[in-house]
Amino acid sequence: MHQLLILASLCLSSLPGIPAIYQKPNGNPATPVPLQYLLEPVNKLVHTQRGATITLPCILQVLPQNYKVRWSKVEPAEYMEIVILITNGVHHRTYGPLGSRVRLRRSHRYDASLTISNVALDDEGRYRCQLINGLEDESVSLVLQLDGVVFPYQTSHGRYKFNYPEAKQACQEQDSRLATYGQLYKAWTEGLDWCSAGWVMEGTVHYPIINSREPCGGRLLLPGVRTYGTRDKLKDRFDAFCFSSAVKGRVYFIRGHLNFKEATQACRNDGAVLAKVGQLYAAWKFSQLDRCDGGWLDDSSVRYPITTPRAHCGGVPDPGIRSFGFPSKFRKKYGVYCFSMK
Repeated sequence: MHQLLILASLCLSSLPGIPAIYQKPNGNPATPVPLQYLLEPVNKLVHTQRGATITLPCILQVLPQNYKVRWSKVEPAEYMEIVILITNGVHHRTYGPLGSRVRLRRSHRYDASLTISNVALDDEGRYRCQLINGLEDESVSLVLQLDGVVFPYQTSHGRYKFNYPEAKQACQEQDSRLATYGQLYKAWTEGLDWCSAGWVMEGTVHYPIINSREPCGGRLLLPGVRTYGTRDKLKDRFDAFCFSSAVKGRVYFIRGHLNFKEATQACRNDGAVLAKVGQLYAAWKFSQLDRCDGGWLDDSSVRYPITTPRAHCGGVPDPGIRSFGFPSKFRKKYGVYCFSMK
């Protein structure tokens, strides 16, 4: 009976195109069994940027007579594991949205490494290379991590207006996605200080504090990433913490005395579109865009990027994106930040 249960489990797990459901492990994990067929990766954390081509290593040290290698992506927030590619060493088949951008590297006959082209924001996460050999299987896990920037985001209607789905949508509309808790924590270690709580990808709510102060929990609390814990994703409302990475294209400034409609037309006349907030942050982070002029963005906010702080550009001692909020689109006049793929 025990062998039948194992066989049934393997048959189900090898079905192509069907996401596998997994549960959180309980208790202490068992001592890992030494790998027989796969080599343990030297580096399990792979860094890249959006738009790049990257390879996740998976090398066999022994070639079983009949075997399959299955690549999948683990989605912790949904407790799912999504099949991406299955190969028998000769032929392979890809699955799902990611399937159109993946291939096997195959630099030699022991190589089952996965190459991902045009890396997207949603590609970040944990991947699993699983070797299936009859009743035996083993796997290695790797983490794909994008270099990027985390930024807080509020709606034009004010503070604390997003439930969880709306926060996800708001980030997507600004060429970004909800940051993970790990990304928010890393941003805090790099100086992110923000007094409004926001959603992160895991469905929890936090805010990062460098300088403890009365409006942000009081002066006696230590600096850190404060947490509201898990909240009701549909009923509770907060801001959002978004994550963006490098962009293919260019963000640039057009000087002028323009309202929002005129700014939109100025970008169109130049063969471009209004830059999104995530694109401005990416240009500031990766291209060192530094401009002391406020300019309209796609969401009708007015901001400007500073990499070298100076007194006449806001007077704030730290680099960052300065914001004028959401001025009147008809009465207020600024320049504009445009985005072009050229």
